Amino acid sequence: MSHASPRPTGNGGPYSAQSALGGHAPRIQRAGRSLPFSDERHLQAHHWLVEEAYVLDAQHYDDWLDLLSEDIHYIMPVRVTTALGAGYDSAPGMAHFDENKYSLSRRVARFRTEHAWTEDPPSRLRHYVANVRTFATEDPHHLVVDSAVLLYRSRGDVQEAAVVSAGREDLLRRAPDGTGWLLARRSILVDDSVLRTQNLAIFL
Repeated sequence: MSHASPRPTGNGGPYSAQSALGGHAPRIQRAGRSLPFSDERHLQAHHWLVEEAYVLDAQHYDDWLDLLSEDIHYIMPVRVTTALGAGYDSAPGMAHFDENKYSLSRRVARFRTEHAWTEDPPSRLRHYVANVRTFATEDPHHLVVDSAVLLYRSRGDVQEAAVVSAGREDLLRRAPDGTGWLLARRSILVDDSVLRTQNLAIFL
């Protein structure tokens, strides 16, 4: 039985469609070439990503939840190393993160309890965002945004700092009030098959 899937586009692909928890995820996809860097939509999307990075670095997670749509799907498949032409780059049905708005909010709530020992004391985080490309969609209220993210994470102890490199495909939806954007879908493709970090009590 073949696990081959349609060829991913950039950092995207059918990851939400393959997920048992991704049935609610919006299926809107990119259309055409990436927008020019001077395009107002690209500037807004790039600005959104940079602001989000600062929120995550500061660990203002309640503010981060406000940047997410109610139907968000947040998935980070488990990467696998396969032969050229195998047709897939992640383990079918497996993910480090496979979450919706409720599960993400529960993770954030846990940080405020005495049980969040993996983040006590909290990590020192720095998200570096680069290679941003923005794509229009058939719906003018949505944008698809590709980016590269490098996370530097220090625990401030004898452990070496951890570095996680990944590509992301985001679906941004214009907020109901028309003044900003909300994250409606995020697929994260890490560049390692084995993650070199103590735990995943962080967001990418």
